[in-house]
Amino acid sequence: MGNLSKLKLECLAIGSLPHNNLQDAMNVVEKYFDIPFWPQLAKISKNEDMIVQFLEGMPSFFIDKENGKVFLDTEYEEFFEDLEQFFTDYEEIISDINSPALDKYAISPLFSAAIPEFLKIIKNKRPGFAKGQIVGPFTLSTTLVDKNGRCAIYDETLKEIIIKTLTIKALWQIREIKHANPDTVPVIFIDEPSISQLGTSAYVTISQQEVIDMFSEVAGIIQNAGALCAIHCCGKCDWRVPIKSGINIINLDAYSFAQNLSLFKADVEGFLKNGGKIAWGVVPTLDKDALEQADEKLLEEKFVAAVKYLTGKGIDEKLVIDNSIITPSCGAGSLPVVLAEKAMMLTRNLSDSLKERYKV
Repeated sequence: MGNLSKLKLECLAIGSLPHNNLQDAMNVVEKYFDIPFWPQLAKISKNEDMIVQFLEGMPSFFIDKENGKVFLDTEYEEFFEDLEQFFTDYEEIISDINSPALDKYAISPLFSAAIPEFLKIIKNKRPGFAKGQIVGPFTLSTTLVDKNGRCAIYDETLKEIIIKTLTIKALWQIREIKHANPDTVPVIFIDEPSISQLGTSAYVTISQQEVIDMFSEVAGIIQNAGALCAIHCCGKCDWRVPIKSGINIINLDAYSFAQNLSLFKADVEGFLKNGGKIAWGVVPTLDKDALEQADEKLLEEKFVAAVKYLTGKGIDEKLVIDNSIITPSCGAGSLPVVLAEKAMMLTRNLSDSLKERYKV
């Protein structure tokens, strides 16, 4: 599945950009990243908000015409017919990614302006890897509510619909990337900001195992389709949860929370020895002041300090460096355009200078 060693100290971007002009956003992608990604551009359409973007074609999904809020409804007349059809489609798609049923669940240009342009880049440049993303099943099912305001995660049917919809959206991206260039390895990021809340009073009845099972289901199908799978969380979290779910890459906010990862030394070491990668979100996109002050030298020191938290616990430095990727700490969609572009430039420059430092 692609040569994973080729990802050593490469740079990737995370999700969103603040541009309201598609071409400007895609120019940033091409300028700074050898591994292209499709940016979420919520300034172009609110359908590109990470919660709404992957709901197109999902049974039970409605937008309230009066207030524009998203809700789920399992009581409308055709729900059971829709559900039956959805499960039939799902089985077909899982057994054959080229099934025409997958077209029904495409992410249309109404929900992503960037994907068609992203696929053109893959066709033209034929990169070794290309990055797509879905919102995570835990984040989505704890954000979406039914008509009565109850979280979808507490309803087995809704939870299953959400997990399967997101899986299909990932498979559609994998298929499209492979059509654009069969030799490009898709890397699908599962964006899971809410897992930092797991174990708090907000989700006291949800077990870690339940979340591991959700991730494993999605990740396993992504990997079976010939792609790599990453989990991104920009808060402190129990990293054993993503690691135990069998994913290939964990992505953390290493600017603010690098030390958090070292709390799980045994799991992280096992993960790296099994070929897992750490994507270090060293470039601060969540802290505007920090980003304004940041330069390459400061961020290189941040990276070295982040690695030291692990080597200080006895993990071999070469093992860490060989399995490191560089990213921003989170999406850049809420930043001014100038700062977002600075973050992308710093991500690229840091990747280059670390390759030099570690003789890659």
